[in-house]
Amino acid sequence: MTKKKKKATRAHAPKLARKPLSLKKLAERLGLAPATVSLVINRSPVADTIPQATKDRVFAAARKYSYRPNFYARSLRTRRSFTIGVIVPEVSEGYAAAVMSGIEEYLLQEGYFYFVASHRHRADLIDEYPRLLLDRSVDGLIAVDTPWNHNLSVPVVTVSGHNNVKGVTNIVLNHDRAAELALKHLRHLGHRKIAFLKGQEFSSDTEARWTSIAKAARRLGIPIKAKRVAQLEGESPSPEVGRIATKKLLHHGHDFTALFTFNDISAFGAIRALRDAGIRVPEDVSVVGFDDIQNAAYQNPGLTTVRQPLREMGRAAAEILLRRIHRPGSELRGRHVVEPELVVRETTCRVAHAAGRASRPARRRS
Repeated sequence: MTKKKKKATRAHAPKLARKPLSLKKLAERLGLAPATVSLVINRSPVADTIPQATKDRVFAAARKYSYRPNFYARSLRTRRSFTIGVIVPEVSEGYAAAVMSGIEEYLLQEGYFYFVASHRHRADLIDEYPRLLLDRSVDGLIAVDTPWNHNLSVPVVTVSGHNNVKGVTNIVLNHDRAAELALKHLRHLGHRKIAFLKGQEFSSDTEARWTSIAKAARRLGIPIKAKRVAQLEGESPSPEVGRIATKKLLHHGHDFTALFTFNDISAFGAIRALRDAGIRVPEDVSVVGFDDIQNAAYQNPGLTTVRQPLREMGRAAAEILLRRIHRPGSELRGRHVVEPELVVRETTCRVAHAAGRASRPARRRS
């Protein structure tokens, strides 16, 4: 065969897949001991003693050479599945999605796979899902806005769980501070006649938040009247539940100058109901939401709201859970409290003067 034909044959021959780089070869290229590289790649607790610069070099090289540790070998060696179970009410825009974003970010960073189970507030599924996930050999569980009374053999972290269960770490918001921030803001703007949208009965945060609102209102001298309180009903995660609840408030007459809603999604529906009734926001009624989901800043007008650090709460839940998995007995404190922040946008302003002069929107703070 001529040289030209040999070259043509080589040019058209299919390329062979590159053989995966071994741990030993990766270590040689880095000038490190294979044991050191293994500790870093497998995120061993002992790796905490290795300088961060060295760990960064190892991960950079692993990405460069497309190195992947042998999952089954790692599972057999550590007796772990490197899989986490996550239980949520539903996955849609709003609270659960924002928390899930933080959970997902941290688990992917740490090389963990995860299952997500949505129970839609069904008691039978809330009871059954933990057992089903344990059957799939998860190393731990995270429950988001889910009633929790299970005592399991694996570490558990809840987000807004509010249950004192042995072996469970709860990530909770400082609801007393959240209520104080919202009501002080409205009181400063001259509002005394404030209406409220209370959360659905099944939500884990409903009672804790309402208790905090009632305490803050008493301290600030703000009366809470039954006709100015409506409870969200139904399992839909859409703004419709807020619209319906606000229509019920208006059925008793428009005698309030501000509305504090259970979450941002219900606030969107409330604003629609107010506008349908010919009531201007914020000139006639100021509206305060809760959560500060992504869309809150892009509504027209932008929604004043109490910000929960939802993404950070999810990330903290995943970080604490993995710490407990790697170091049994750590992070066993019952509560991990996070702080809220008031974000003032365009749905709140001062109460209109009796003379009817236009109210000024509250000063914006992002």
